[in-house]
Amino acid sequence: MYVADSRGTPAPAVPPESPSAAPGTRPGRRAALAPTVLALGTVSLITDVSSEMVTAVLPLYLVAGLGLSPLGFGLLDGLYNGVSALVRLAGGHLGDRFGRHKLLAGLGYGLSALCKPLLLLAHTLPAIGAVLALDRTGKGLRTAPRDALISLSAAPGERGRAFGVHRAMDTAGALIGPILAFLVLRGAAEGYDAVFTVSACVAALGVLVLVLFVPGRRTVPTPAAEPVSLRAALGLLRRRDLRRIGLCALLLGLCTVSDAFVFLLLQRATGLADRWFALLPLGTAAAFFLLALPLGRLADRVGRRRVFLGGHLALLAVYGLLLTGGGHPALPYAVLLLHGGFYAATDGVLMAAAADAVPEEHRGGGLALVQTGQALARFAASLGFGAAWTVWGARPALLVAAALLAAVVAGCVRPRPANS
Repeated sequence: MYVADSRGTPAPAVPPESPSAAPGTRPGRRAALAPTVLALGTVSLITDVSSEMVTAVLPLYLVAGLGLSPLGFGLLDGLYNGVSALVRLAGGHLGDRFGRHKLLAGLGYGLSALCKPLLLLAHTLPAIGAVLALDRTGKGLRTAPRDALISLSAAPGERGRAFGVHRAMDTAGALIGPILAFLVLRGAAEGYDAVFTVSACVAALGVLVLVLFVPGRRTVPTPAAEPVSLRAALGLLRRRDLRRIGLCALLLGLCTVSDAFVFLLLQRATGLADRWFALLPLGTAAAFFLLALPLGRLADRVGRRRVFLGGHLALLAVYGLLLTGGGHPALPYAVLLLHGGFYAATDGVLMAAAADAVPEEHRGGGLALVQTGQALARFAASLGFGAAWTVWGARPALLVAAALLAAVVAGCVRPRPANS
């Protein structure tokens, strides 16, 4: 039960768009990133401004504004982060089957953009849940095709770097989004409605940039390749390396407390005023932004498994600080730095590792399998933590999450069998 170390995986043929295949590149010199990576990074940057504006105010809006219990919030938060799993497989498979990864990604971005204005009309738990489900459907539809485009545009030994650059650009949007939400809340009379309106406008801009600037790339399977079908996509689980990656991501996801709960716990531990709550995601995003590219490069050099598991050790440290930090003035900075480091060491690194274990013609479907397992696990974790908080209280719930995470990480770091 461990993430396969990509250093021991035979390198597949370099895709035509790979930067390492660019003519005139001198040996030993780092090649420029493909235009697809940079264009998708720009789209993600803009889209994340929109998404994080909503994410930054959503916990406070639901708990303080609408009076939801932690269990009710856990249900919605799990829905917000987990329902996309229901369509990720479809998005990845359809992108592979028709060779139209850009088209599927565009549909997903467009659907999420359409959901932002609907938040202005939703003021009850069922209505908000329906809008969030539709928004996450769009996210699920776009994620695997987008990551497939990134992996197909990078040489095998550069995938950690490519995903690191994309995640860093994506997280730059996550830095801007909470600041913009904070400014809107301070300057607008109807603060939450204004946040949702500005978010919708920014999301529409992201879709426009995708249509105009992301190069389309149609993947054509080689004659010897297995036909792209749903059965073949599910059959990817027969690949030993992909099973290991997917299982480890799933088990660790079951122990991952969602961002919103981390921020709520941090607010309680520090006594932070409500008006500053929207800035907490900014600290996580800043650490993610600064560390994504360095940790992506590190994963290319020392192995993606090590960096991935190291990220979960950072998350375990977050739990420990929230349990023991008390009112120490350095607590918010330490928690947010480690929380951002957790994402920088796991998000893109996991996709780079999974891409090594999947053939090009099944790239979207293979990445979707791993993403789906992780999303479902985090959905279950959010529900479980919300229920445990409601029944036992925040501290016992976090103690259980920390114990489970420590046990799973210990299992994942056990020595690799000699015959593997």
